[in-house]
Amino acid sequence: MNSKIKVLFVDDNLELVEEAQNFYKNHSDINLIDVALDGIEALEKIELSKPDVMVLDIVMPNLDGFGVMERLAKDKDGPKIVVISALSQDNFLNKAMRLGASSFMVKPFDFSSLTERIKDAANGDVIPPMSQTSASHAAPRTYRNRTLDEKITNIFITVGIPPHIRGYQYLREAVRLAIETPDIIGSITKRLYPSIAEKYTTTSSKVERSIRHAIEVSWNRGKIENINTLFGIRIYSSHDRPTNGEFIALLADKMLLEGA
Repeated sequence: MNSKIKVLFVDDNLELVEEAQNFYKNHSDINLIDVALDGIEALEKIELSKPDVMVLDIVMPNLDGFGVMERLAKDKDGPKIVVISALSQDNFLNKAMRLGASSFMVKPFDFSSLTERIKDAANGDVIPPMSQTSASHAAPRTYRNRTLDEKITNIFITVGIPPHIRGYQYLREAVRLAIETPDIIGSITKRLYPSIAEKYTTTSSKVERSIRHAIEVSWNRGKIENINTLFGIRIYSSHDRPTNGEFIALLADKMLLEGA
């Protein structure tokens, strides 16, 4: 494709929108021509800017992503659609594909991977999501990791940790490591943080700060009652915030008890 792909980015999270604008500024292949913060605005921007591809969140105010796709279903000249969402259950994935999405990316994601999905969509390629039925034929570890990621994502949604912040993916990796290697929780600074830092090409101190920030966001959003309900007992109050290690251990223990 000789010319740049015209993209409309639709998400109600301002920080993520700004990240997209910064990433695609002067990009060699992608021209981020416009952004929208809800479904109604997205439909208006499609009429105005005629994008080739729309990157579309599902959960938004006024009109959600599914509503946008339903209104565009009969428009043969509408944009190709790449769905992005923290909701990764099969019913969401399959509904998005039925409504015409070219692919579905689970938050958090990196923009390099999103760029490849945008290119695929612009070329007319459709990447079907892995359903639980097809996943059952994959390697057991692959299916287990996918199921584990879904469970962690659902817990993070419950306790109010937003997927766009850096600490989300670090905390998710920390919980996964604590489940797979329980003794690592006793060596957070020497093993856990360095392992995450190596995977994401960053430093242990940035991992520690980002995870702490993610926990602070959850507390500041007033999700303490959700956390207490999740564990079945009243563990915390608004003035009793856990350390990184305590929070990671609690989440890992809960998931192990549930057969993660």
